[in-house]
Amino acid sequence: MAVREIKILGDPVLREPAVEVEELDDEVRALVEDMLETMYHAEGIGLAAPQIGISRRVIVVDLRDSDEEGVGPVALINPTVVESGKKADKAPEGCLSIPGMEEVVERPETVTVEGLDPDGNPFSMQMSGLLSRAIQHEIDHLDGVLFIDRLSPLKRRMALKKWQKSRAEEVAS
Repeated sequence: MAVREIKILGDPVLREPAVEVEELDDEVRALVEDMLETMYHAEGIGLAAPQIGISRRVIVVDLRDSDEEGVGPVALINPTVVESGKKADKAPEGCLSIPGMEEVVERPETVTVEGLDPDGNPFSMQMSGLLSRAIQHEIDHLDGVLFIDRLSPLKRRMALKKWQKSRAEEVAS
């Protein structure tokens, strides 16, 4: 297992749709372990393979330390949202690839997700709350979508301007 470098906004891999995993092998399972270790090291609750520069449809989420839900590590291969609830929910989101930015994002409150676990077993689960939000956020990464893309154009411009200013100040100090 190894901690990998997290790609930051501006890296092209974050905007490319990830490639479906054709074969679940030791390489994919090692990728899952590296992603979990990287996510824990960065103190995040979710990570998608493109965030570490790997264009594969693999995500990990762990809410064990969350006050809201105690869901332990979930790793999904080729996950898809197969059903979304009609009720929307607004809540703050951040991203390890856009450090220091947090904005309120609207998403479906409940979703049903299907995919495979790292051993190739089918996975299907209806989820709500923070787990639903985190899984949707990570699946967006697999499609080259960042949470800022779900903001209004004005709010996105303002948030990006503020983030770029803070990054420039960080580099200067």
